[in-house]
Amino acid sequence: MSKQDPFDFNTLPIINEDTEFFPLMSQQDEDDMNNEDTPEILSILPLRNTVLFPGVVIPITVGRDKSIKLIKEAYKGDRVIGVVAQKDVSIEDPSFDQLHSVGTVANIIKMLQMPDGNTTVIIQGKQRFQLVQEVQTEPFIKAVVAKFTETKHKNDKEFKNLVAAIKEMSSQIIQLSPNIPSEAGIALKNIESTSFLINFISSNMNAEMADKQSMLEMGNLRKRAEMVMELLTQELQMLELKNQIQSKVRTDLDKQQRDYFLNQQLKTIQEELGNSSDLEFEALQARGKKKKWNASVTQHFNKELEKLGRMNPAAPDYSIQMNYLELLLDLPWNEFTKDNFDLKRAQRVLDKDHFGLEKVKQRIIEYLAVLKLKRDMKAPILCLVGPPGVGKTSLGKSIAKALNRKYVRMALGGVRDEAEIRGHRKTYIGAMPGRIIQSIKKAGADNPVFVLDEIDKVGSDFRGDPSSALLEVLDPEQNSAFNDHYVEAEYDLSNVLFIATANSLSTIQPALLDRMEIIEVNGYTIEEKIEIAKKYLLPKQKEVHGLEAKQITLKNSLIEKVIEDYTRESGVRGLEKKIGSLVRGVATKIAMDEPYEPNLDTEDIERILGAPIFDKDAYEGNEVAGVVTGLAWTQVGGDILFIEASLSPGKGKLTLTGNLGDVMKESAVIALAYIRAHSKQFGIDHDIFDNFDIHIHVPAGATPKDGPSAGITMLTALTSALTQRKVKSNLAMTGEITLRGKVLPVGGIKEKILAAKRANIKEIILCKSNRKDILEIKEDYIKDLKFHYVTEMQEVINLALTKDKVKNPIDLSIKTKPSTN
Repeated sequence: MSKQDPFDFNTLPIINEDTEFFPLMSQQDEDDMNNEDTPEILSILPLRNTVLFPGVVIPITVGRDKSIKLIKEAYKGDRVIGVVAQKDVSIEDPSFDQLHSVGTVANIIKMLQMPDGNTTVIIQGKQRFQLVQEVQTEPFIKAVVAKFTETKHKNDKEFKNLVAAIKEMSSQIIQLSPNIPSEAGIALKNIESTSFLINFISSNMNAEMADKQSMLEMGNLRKRAEMVMELLTQELQMLELKNQIQSKVRTDLDKQQRDYFLNQQLKTIQEELGNSSDLEFEALQARGKKKKWNASVTQHFNKELEKLGRMNPAAPDYSIQMNYLELLLDLPWNEFTKDNFDLKRAQRVLDKDHFGLEKVKQRIIEYLAVLKLKRDMKAPILCLVGPPGVGKTSLGKSIAKALNRKYVRMALGGVRDEAEIRGHRKTYIGAMPGRIIQSIKKAGADNPVFVLDEIDKVGSDFRGDPSSALLEVLDPEQNSAFNDHYVEAEYDLSNVLFIATANSLSTIQPALLDRMEIIEVNGYTIEEKIEIAKKYLLPKQKEVHGLEAKQITLKNSLIEKVIEDYTRESGVRGLEKKIGSLVRGVATKIAMDEPYEPNLDTEDIERILGAPIFDKDAYEGNEVAGVVTGLAWTQVGGDILFIEASLSPGKGKLTLTGNLGDVMKESAVIALAYIRAHSKQFGIDHDIFDNFDIHIHVPAGATPKDGPSAGITMLTALTSALTQRKVKSNLAMTGEITLRGKVLPVGGIKEKILAAKRANIKEIILCKSNRKDILEIKEDYIKDLKFHYVTEMQEVINLALTKDKVKNPIDLSIKTKPSTN
């Protein structure tokens, strides 16, 4: 029911010749209804927001299970129920005590099943009753009722004039209210019964539930009529005031003033009710004066504020403009947190939170040192690149703590919409600023540490290219005037310390990559993982699972077993999960009061974690010709692989197996071509190539493998197979080859060297240009390894192959076949 109109006749199926029932009641009908006996026991239907009056027909929608059961049972029977309004409309299932004491006997005229599944019933009030006692609760309420006794009133001339005034006032309200159909006035004129007229108006007028219930409980019709007159008078005054305001606004209104109409009407209403929007305007203006804006932003804000002042608070654009101005005020323009320039403290914080990662820590200390001396240095754009689980994201939080700055993180994985970075224009419905501006607002400072997580996972489609939008954000020469489409004012991002993280550089746009300073965060050695597990992971898991420090201990040897037998990764994420499983195993014993030993042993590890998942990579010997150990880089760290080459009588066919990529296949072809061209240098009979098929296999066959770093390994394997010479024991190698016989450098050296050490390799052959990568590795990790640096393939063969033949060598002698005529 509209709050502007005192009647809601649209919900009532009246004044329609085709209607199956007619709500208007004659005096005789009312007398017959009042003379009916009130049932002693009635099924009670609670109504949430409706009061039913005698003689009035209303439709109600039934949704509660109890009410539906009541209606269906009554509809099959005598169709007589008791309708009572509940005291608290928020109660879903009211009890007997939560119902008003006076209700109305109702007759169910019709029951309709609506398309949305709800049940609508049309009921007509008969006579009022008084609730006496509850006799049934389930499946619905039944109660003993008594007939409501009405007091007599004087039907004098004064009362008749009161009723006539009510009728006249109701007609005036109908005429003044444009939303009430004119048929409602005809309905009022056709009502003969005085009490039904009062009930009809009471039911349909715009009054509170409490007022309607009070009128229902009034036993004296005269008093009820006086209350109706009072409420109608209030409503008529409101309508007259409304029309008066509208008539003022219409004065001198022409075509040029059409757009001015709503604003003028607003001012007139505000004169009557008082202006609340002025307070909001003044509050925004006061906040704006306190902001540290430059002249252009100040001018822009004042212009937008003036636009707000000209708007109607009821207009949809008002809230949009208000939100925009509040965003400008909430952004921390030139508001900075104070950096902590205690470099030794910063070093302690970084060392405490992260083990290793020396290059990253050194770069942060350098940045702090320069900032301490210069004070106004542009923040660098750092990009931490490395495999999952090495601590790239958490490193940003440690840097923020070391600098004493705010920390915000923005996940870029799967972002495909350019508006996520630069925001939407204000003209669009539902427009909002980009996530960069939103994060700065959340930080509450203009110089936070801002982590752009998974920058290599940014996508692009028809909605734009977010990676191109990031160019302005991450370019130190441009981000001092970053333009967000929603803000419409340049925002300075040059003081933000952006730290991007990525697993791979291959998917990052080259132009974006050029703006960032790349810092590689490589995997951890076993020794580093053991220290990380002891200092960080195990204490963290104890705290998470509610264990005290002495309730579980792990020796270094057991942590090493977990690392080697149950994880295969560069980082420590999987290791943390396994340690968490061990801690939960102990927690279960403690919770169940079972005996256990705090110092876990190997049996406890295998009981909780199961059988070992991975086999330790190990060198497999050199007793077979053509088998050489190579070094490979994977996303979870370094690994060793075996290149197997074998010969069989044939016509010189080359077969490659082992799920190899194109680059790796090309390395095999290059190696064979080089050996054929230099067969004399290697002591190989050239006829072998025409009489033996060559098969190269790289296990495991189901694992995809690609890259050029297995070039010298394939060369050595082929040479060993073609000469049947032994490969030097405990030797591994990595490097790319060319047709000219050159050995080229490859990447991932640290991970490969660590894998070689785990596999008990003693000597490693590398390109001479990779010596710089070895120098960056701690001496403690490579003290037992011997490195050979080469530039030519011939050097590789001289270092890798011994002069001894393998046991049971293949007979490579070429036998001349007898000619046939």
